[in-house]
Amino acid sequence: MTKEKRVEAAALKYDQNQHTSPIVVAKGKGKIAENILAAAREHQVPIQEDPTLLTLLGQLDINTAIPEELYEAVAEVFAFIYKVDQQQSKKE
Repeated sequence: MTKEKRVEAAALKYDQNQHTSPIVVAKGKGKIAENILAAAREHQVPIQEDPTLLTLLGQLDINTAIPEELYEAVAEVFAFIYKVDQQQSKKE
């Protein structure tokens, strides 16, 4: 019998006018994670799966700025989002 792994999710926000680095705006497991992912899909926010980064983000409190050690990993996420946005704008 295999045990299904609980869904986990974290959401980041970056507003260069308000913060010097991205902040964690939501995180959770199970139903909360499912709600975060559903909201992202509903608002067409790109979703990237990165279990290692998720583990690190899960240790941060909500409304906490990303520590410098995570800048490179988070930059990769934002680069992914930028790429997805560019692909979507070409389709429109």
